[in-house]
Amino acid sequence: MPEPAFTLIVPAYNEEGAILETIRSLRSYLTDAGPYELLIVNDGSTDKTREILEQAAKDDAGLSVVHHSRNSGYGSALKTGVRRARGEYIVITDADGTYPNHRVPELVAKCAEGWDMVVGARTGDDVTYPLIRKIPKTFLKAYASWIARQAIPDINSGLRVFRRDLAESYLHFLPGGFSFTTTITLAMLTSYRKVLFVPIDYHPRIGKSKIKPVRDTLNFVQLIARTGMYFAPVRVLLPIIGLAALATLISFGVDLTHDDGPNLTDKTVMLFMLTLNSGMFALLADMIDKRSRG
Repeated sequence: MPEPAFTLIVPAYNEEGAILETIRSLRSYLTDAGPYELLIVNDGSTDKTREILEQAAKDDAGLSVVHHSRNSGYGSALKTGVRRARGEYIVITDADGTYPNHRVPELVAKCAEGWDMVVGARTGDDVTYPLIRKIPKTFLKAYASWIARQAIPDINSGLRVFRRDLAESYLHFLPGGFSFTTTITLAMLTSYRKVLFVPIDYHPRIGKSKIKPVRDTLNFVQLIARTGMYFAPVRVLLPIIGLAALATLISFGVDLTHDDGPNLTDKTVMLFMLTLNSGMFALLADMIDKRSRG
């Protein structure tokens, strides 16, 4: 087999109704894309996905299939794919038919122009997105954009291309769940990597969604905070420091205007110590982050 220019990784979990059509459409879209590797990671499916993929691999000698013995999560499936990939670039997409996979060659070509990651941002003219997922994502995008210090059109799109060597350097930090894409987006942006967002359409999925809105939103918030502390600690702690400083000033002002005369209370001292300690912790975390990145 010739060395592939890119590896296309498709994680699949209980996608018996969509996986064959996804493989067929990808093959047709990538006919003129040059040498590439198509890798399907079956993440412990309990339906007929495994059997379908095994037969597909027999019919298509160029198709690579990896099976997890149990369901480990979306991110774990992608990490397995990255570790086995041979291409210089990694392309990820979903198996449920939601993403416009005919755009893959275009995104790969843009990444090859010198970008570290090209993200298919779901901001095109034809985007179907449940309202229950739009509301939390609006907040999450705003918070993540604040941490990254730039607008993020789509923080967790599942259609993107990135350099394999960069992905490998982040693997130890990337989570095994749905927040894989959120984390790698923030990791790239806060590390000042070159990231391009390209508008794409987004269609209703085939089959039942694996997303649990409340649980996954809470996990996203926790994950963004953790990622922010890892890559931009000052930005994450700044609101806490600001609130503590404001509370200290207000308390000090009340102490100065006390009826019995100026009297520095324990509350003011405690608030001042909280502000000072938070500031020192933020500076120390920022110094450690910069030293660890050389």
